[in-house]
Amino acid sequence: MGGGNTFAAALLGLLEGLTEFIPVSSTGHLLLAGHFIGFESAGNTFEVVIQLGAILAVFGVYAARIGRIAVALPSDPAARNFAVAILLAFLPAVVIGIMAHEVIKTVLFETPSLIAWMLILGGVVLIVVDRLPLRPRHTEAERFPLGMAFGIGLCQCLAMIPGVSRSGATIVGALALGADKRSAAEFSFFLAMPTMLGAVTYDLYVNRAVLDGAAWGEIAIGFGAAFVAALVVVKSLLAYVSRYGYALFGWWRIIVGVIVLAAL
Repeated sequence: MGGGNTFAAALLGLLEGLTEFIPVSSTGHLLLAGHFIGFESAGNTFEVVIQLGAILAVFGVYAARIGRIAVALPSDPAARNFAVAILLAFLPAVVIGIMAHEVIKTVLFETPSLIAWMLILGGVVLIVVDRLPLRPRHTEAERFPLGMAFGIGLCQCLAMIPGVSRSGATIVGALALGADKRSAAEFSFFLAMPTMLGAVTYDLYVNRAVLDGAAWGEIAIGFGAAFVAALVVVKSLLAYVSRYGYALFGWWRIIVGVIVLAAL
């Protein structure tokens, strides 16, 4: 692995960690950045696998809370309801992800103009939703109704189009279904853990034959950088969105999308 690839892998890892949990599409940013700096990974696996570094950061931040929920599962109906809610929200992505994996990786991942347009469209949606006079009915992510959780899971499937944003789709879905801004972000955090673990596992299995030592080296560097950057974001994001909302991220998406279309 050359020095150029090492630097690119670290840079993309930082970008992943900074953008995974804010609704701007980390995958879209990674693919566009890779396109313009000339970074290519075997089977586009790097862009998927390093997301696990960001997910581990969430697990680290919420480890105590997750532990309490796990211990309470046998005796606490609320804990069981939350576990089932996350499972229901996760299932649609499993089905669609497996069925559409080849199209996603070989067509959608390779179309920068589509990613740019999705960034712009998603930015408009975020700004509009942020300004709507929504009245939250649910303020605790661990107590979302099961039907609401499944609806959020369906919204998450839209994020298989790079540029849409997994966190953006789930947060907007949660807001539309009655969550407040903080609990919408928290549920998105929790849902990210099984979703991205499943995506990483499946992608590694599909592309196991094309990953050599250099590819694993790039993944390790990007993974570590994503973990460190995501720790910073997760600890500060909830306080920010609770106070200021999501409009800033919508404008960021629009600006990036317009710049990319102009550059293309």
